[in-house]
Amino acid sequence: MNYSEFLKMIPEAFLVLALIIVFVADFCLAKTKMKGYTMQFLTVGMLVVTAAATLLWTQPESAFGGLYVTSAAVNVMKVILAAGTVIVCIMAQPWIQKSAMKLEGEFYMLLISTLLGMFTMMSSGNFLLFFLGLEMASVPLACMVAFDRHRKESAEGAAKYILVATFSSGVMLFGISFIYAATGTLYFDDVAAKMTAEPLTIMGLVFFFSGLGFKISLVPFHFWTADTYQGAPTPVTGYLSVISKGAAAITLCIILMKVFQPMVEYWDYMLYIVIVLSITVANLFAIRQSELKRFMAFSSISQAGYIMLAVVGNNQLGVAALTYYVLVYIVANMAVFTVINVVEQNNGGRTDMAAYNGFYQTNPKLSFLMTLALFSLAGIPPFAGMFSKFFVFMAGVQNGDPWAYFVVFIALVNTVVSLYYYLLIVKAMYITKTDSPLPTFQSDLNTRTALAICTAGIALFGVVSCIYEWIAAAGL
Repeated sequence: MNYSEFLKMIPEAFLVLALIIVFVADFCLAKTKMKGYTMQFLTVGMLVVTAAATLLWTQPESAFGGLYVTSAAVNVMKVILAAGTVIVCIMAQPWIQKSAMKLEGEFYMLLISTLLGMFTMMSSGNFLLFFLGLEMASVPLACMVAFDRHRKESAEGAAKYILVATFSSGVMLFGISFIYAATGTLYFDDVAAKMTAEPLTIMGLVFFFSGLGFKISLVPFHFWTADTYQGAPTPVTGYLSVISKGAAAITLCIILMKVFQPMVEYWDYMLYIVIVLSITVANLFAIRQSELKRFMAFSSISQAGYIMLAVVGNNQLGVAALTYYVLVYIVANMAVFTVINVVEQNNGGRTDMAAYNGFYQTNPKLSFLMTLALFSLAGIPPFAGMFSKFFVFMAGVQNGDPWAYFVVFIALVNTVVSLYYYLLIVKAMYITKTDSPLPTFQSDLNTRTALAICTAGIALFGVVSCIYEWIAAAGL
């Protein structure tokens, strides 16, 4: 083995280094008062260094005989996910400081570990490395969902997540075994060269797609999402809804376009059905929710449908649209979860929508920022969410299939439905009267920093064209 090939895995190497640094710091700072903020500073600093190294020095590489393969598009997504994880670290610190556990080191190590698994999954060139990366991401995520050990809902959410993750992994492995039986190899390039549309490979495609559909929480594989999102600590819920979903979506996109390209006519129609179901069913269920984290769970299922709409085009425009959508979705969704987190910390742990009645009277700035984020999620101009939806719609109809036009039309109609249920929160904050609104409180520095980053992204990503041009130039 040529160990110099490890030097081609720059993002993963920096994350391993970050894990070592955080572990040593956690051991050395065990009894110091500034442990929490020091751990946060080290984690954020290493994530920034990882993103910078990936952006500046990483080139498309292939290592270990094609086991590890990366591209410019994957590197761009790694930078975006690392930046999103920085926001999670910033907004999570107030919750960690106020919780009774004081397990800052453990939380940040789990966070880095799951990001390392996602990076490995995205850069896999072999189904075995892909599965290894997927499990490296899933197991720490289950621990993060159960992190708030003083709440039974957290343990319940983690139990449901790990059970569904185990089942979906089994289904996916079953599909991979079919593909191996049909082609005699697990390397993506070799599988694509030998792939033909026969019953064995079609069943392998269906099972593989079903397994990864659980990870992205596409309908009908979404049943775990609401309970897990509600039970998990709010920063973990935000991480699940954007970072985990983005990594799984880009991986599925790349595998479908590269490995299953010879069977595009099969997975295209499978995607049509799943996209329509995900967007429509999630929107209808979101209208009925009164608990805000469950509400955002169904919102994320709907957003997953929009993300996968970019894959339908089966071209470079679709990859760019998907990546750009994930970038915009990260800043908008994390802004919402940052507000939910700070309200939860200052309102006795309440996350129901009624807690936001009259919120504008006592906390107008937070209400305004929450409104901007919700409008971006709904795709209202001039916010970045409108441009991200426009690009996925354009990518969806790129192949000229009449059914693709129908799916895009359904997605457009559902945009109106999503605006309605997002406005329910705006109505609670600005219009609904209450005798006991949430008292005025001063947000901490971490919350203000996270909201400033997210709000800047919401306002700028849609009008600063160089962002999309940078993403589009990466290609597949």
